[in-house]
Amino acid sequence: MKKSRTETAKNEEQLYALEEHLADALKPITPPTDLVMRMRERIRFPQTEEIVSRLGNWKQLLLIYAGVMSSFLVMITVARAFYYFVNRR
Repeated sequence: MKKSRTETAKNEEQLYALEEHLADALKPITPPTDLVMRMRERIRFPQTEEIVSRLGNWKQLLLIYAGVMSSFLVMITVARAFYYFVNRR
């Protein structure tokens, strides 16, 4: 079913009216400079040395990864057992 030209024109007019309304309502504002400075201090990229020191402790990362994976396996095993027992009844 094709739309007529008048319906398409009406939809475009509504779209333009909506865009104009949003452009009036959503005027850009400039944040206070003290807020910007505080955010820059809080959101910072770590130095290269800090990243290397975090990744250098690979034994701890491996232990964490193994713990997460084993907990997922336990959850899956419990869910399968529960599903098995529910379907048996």
